[in-house]
Amino acid sequence: MASTIHNPVYRELVERLVAARLAAGLTQQAVAVSLEKPQSYVAKVETLERRVDVIEFLALADAIGFDPIRELKRAWAEFSQASTAK
Repeated sequence: MASTIHNPVYRELVERLVAARLAAGLTQQAVAVSLEKPQSYVAKVETLERRVDVIEFLALADAIGFDPIRELKRAWAEFSQASTAK
């Protein structure tokens, strides 16, 4: 299995996170302020320089205003499909 950050399912999950932020009309800076983190934290997550754990993902979802459960279920389905295709 490829490292987590290079896994296609993880990459897709991050792409959806970025799309949700943009759809909400939020800048990286606005999300960072909400998380009490520097803007570079959000940038590194979005450019796959930094991996997020589940709790960080939930915090990002809350700051952006999207349903993390729906996205995790979608990622799980993609992961399961990729695993059975092997």
